[in-house]
Amino acid sequence: MSANAESILKDLKAGKTAPLYFLQGDEPYYIDLLSDYVENELLRPEERGFNMTVVYGRDTNMQGIINAARRFPVMAQRQVVLVKEAQDMSDWNSDKAKEMLLRYTEKPVPSTLLMFCYKYKKLDARTQLAKALAKNAVVVETKKLYDNQLAGWAKQYFAGKGFQSSDKANAMLAEFIGNDLSRMANEIDKLLINFSDKNVTITDEEIARYVGISKEYNSFELQSAIAQRNILKANKIVNHFAANPKNNPAIPVIALLFGYFTKILQIHESSDKSKQAVASLLGINPYFAEEYIAAARIYTREKAIQAIHLLYQADCRAKGIDSTMEDGDILRELVYSLLHL
Repeated sequence: MSANAESILKDLKAGKTAPLYFLQGDEPYYIDLLSDYVENELLRPEERGFNMTVVYGRDTNMQGIINAARRFPVMAQRQVVLVKEAQDMSDWNSDKAKEMLLRYTEKPVPSTLLMFCYKYKKLDARTQLAKALAKNAVVVETKKLYDNQLAGWAKQYFAGKGFQSSDKANAMLAEFIGNDLSRMANEIDKLLINFSDKNVTITDEEIARYVGISKEYNSFELQSAIAQRNILKANKIVNHFAANPKNNPAIPVIALLFGYFTKILQIHESSDKSKQAVASLLGINPYFAEEYIAAARIYTREKAIQAIHLLYQADCRAKGIDSTMEDGDILRELVYSLLHL
């Protein structure tokens, strides 16, 4: 049975469990979220000594896991066998190990909760084992979020903690942290320690103060300055980047701007340029749609294409392709060229 992590966590908290779980996929955050709950919350403290088995794939094999899963709980309703980093098991790909797990999936022990955490990978759905797990286990596949989903995820995470957050605050977190949900959650948790009143709205001011993002000198602000052709502001930011190359490498900045001008080009190709239509087309919050529409007026279709070409050239230089330029010089030249299209 396929399910998503949020629904499984809700069921676990409600006491609804299954005997066999297989967590797999590219996004480790949700795998850790579920395994942490199972390890720390599912059993009462007095039950854990005899009924909680936590092993790492590199330290075990399938025979040991199946033997542990076939035991019965001691003075408890269930026992837990949690296999972390299951992808590192030395015998995972052996026919013998697959056969053992296959047999277990056909008749798992009802009083055992066996959970495999198979990170950064997923089973080939065409194999017999994958089909058996899909039929007899709870299978969760976690996928990396797209960049345009990160700000929305941050907003939901704040809401889950009982806080409101501004769209700009969410966008700053997404731009600064990138596609690392574990780090994003950790930064938000650390930030919220400073607030006992949940009536406060977290804004870009709080992000700058507590997460350590410069409110003025960041890629998000550089993007806005270029979009508005604010030459003074853009130059101040890019010069700051050049003076602090370790904290502001060129490639992530180029990638951000490439995505931005790609979106501007999408607006030009669309017949409906209303705020709601643009937000839907680009997969962004309507709050930011007006900025993209305004930028599309400044950067015509032809100029957006030229900008993408400039960004491609800068990306090649940043990766050392026929160039020995430093990151700061690459960004300075790029920003100058974009501002003067």
